[in-house]
Amino acid sequence: MTRLTTVLAALLVLLALTAGNKPDQFTLGTLARIPVEALLGVVLVLALRTGARRAAAVLGGVGLGLLGLLKIVDMGFHAVLARQFDPILDWILLDDAISFLTDSFGRGAAIGAAVVAALLAVAVVVLTTLAVLRLTDLVARHSVAATRTVVVLGAAWLACAVLGVQIVPGVPVAARNTAGLAYGRAQQIRDGLRSQQEFSRQVAVDAFRDVPGDQLLTGLRGKDVMLVFVESYGRDAVEDPEFAPQVGAVLDAGTQRLAAAGFAARSAFLTSPTTSSGSWLAHSTFLSGLWIDNQQRYRNLVTTDRLTLTGAFRRANWRTVGIMPGVTRAWPEGELYDYEKIYDSSQLGYHGPKFSWATMPDQYALAAFERYEHGTPDAAPLMAGITLVSSHAPWTPTPRFVDWDDLGDGSVFAPMAKEGEPKRSRWGNSAKVRADYRQSVEYSLNSLISYIEKYGDDDTVVVFLGDHQPAPVVTGAGASRDVPITIVAHDPAVLDRISRWDWQDGLKPGRRAPVWRMDSFRDRFLTAFGPRPAS
Repeated sequence: MTRLTTVLAALLVLLALTAGNKPDQFTLGTLARIPVEALLGVVLVLALRTGARRAAAVLGGVGLGLLGLLKIVDMGFHAVLARQFDPILDWILLDDAISFLTDSFGRGAAIGAAVVAALLAVAVVVLTTLAVLRLTDLVARHSVAATRTVVVLGAAWLACAVLGVQIVPGVPVAARNTAGLAYGRAQQIRDGLRSQQEFSRQVAVDAFRDVPGDQLLTGLRGKDVMLVFVESYGRDAVEDPEFAPQVGAVLDAGTQRLAAAGFAARSAFLTSPTTSSGSWLAHSTFLSGLWIDNQQRYRNLVTTDRLTLTGAFRRANWRTVGIMPGVTRAWPEGELYDYEKIYDSSQLGYHGPKFSWATMPDQYALAAFERYEHGTPDAAPLMAGITLVSSHAPWTPTPRFVDWDDLGDGSVFAPMAKEGEPKRSRWGNSAKVRADYRQSVEYSLNSLISYIEKYGDDDTVVVFLGDHQPAPVVTGAGASRDVPITIVAHDPAVLDRISRWDWQDGLKPGRRAPVWRMDSFRDRFLTAFGPRPAS
């Protein structure tokens, strides 16, 4: 039993040292390596006296356990968000994770998962520490054999490092990834501090900061403008062979339907600062003209007086409103966008069921906007920022489109929320998840197209775009961060203003459509629809 415990301790330490921090790096082949950290650890144990040796073993075990835990969390982040975990900025996503688990599997399961995760975190650190202590005692008792082993393995490590030996393709036998991980995270913190300094300089530079309202957005005077974000509407939705035929059919048919109603459209792509999650980072990037790719930048931005695209409309005498069905609590950050009125999930008159994460179907949110704002006899031009959330994960169940006159208070959707398989069974099947994603995007786009067709008029201008690509379970690994963007207008003069952009005709951008960074849109838009500011 003692020998078995020692073998298990060695395997645990070896796994903690050699495992990568991405799901595809977690294979048995990772164990066929010589970790340099283990060799240095043995040298340290041999050099220290008993008291210092045990103290070093405890510190080393705790540190190795924390690094192992970081690798586990990184694997989850790569699988869901296509990036590694940021130990400084990503704690805010814990609330989103709990909400997602609650929507997908129920509150009890979400609480259970949180408890299991906490126990796992403690267990990893404790077991790793105990394993290091056990191996330290073994090395101290057999110092001569340990010294010989270190010499042999050290020479083997050096030879493998020089020759680039790999037993498993892409996995070097001379391992040093744990030390590299620790060094990389230290660099990440340092680079983050430098990034904040650079961001502060960027915030201070704004060519439109002091432009008078009567010189802003002159090309849109008298127009009602809608800036619409479609949740998780990414480039894969229009290019992935599994989605493109159906989503493309919705967009192509929508182009024809809107053309029959007198509308034209131009489309392209924007590169989002985020993927899978963090919609607020994309929204703030798009509206502020700054690259907001982490939570610290977002927090800094909301404390500034940066002129946002929505704020520019208000300065130019538009009435500005926000339709935010995804906001379910106090939202002080909304002040950044300078809305005169914000309608959150409790202020849209909805009395139907939730659809997973979505508090209400997109069609209802658009109908509420029509009822409370667009359809009212107000002489002032209207600018609305609208977030459509039906295509937010977990993408099931998806509501069905109903006649606009039958929407009422949303009770008509009650039977639909109970349809379909349980979410927990669908999330175990990637094909079903991808099908659910496609259907939800189709629903969101159909709702918006139908709204423009029914309620749009000669003065309607709609800018709609995705906030980010969906999770890697939908896109696969290595997907771009591009999202489609489209401008729809009835007045030809509006689209004439962007003729130099070379965007493609219609609601669906093709593979050769221009691609801009999302933070460049604000300045290009303000320049196209108003006089160019002084340098």
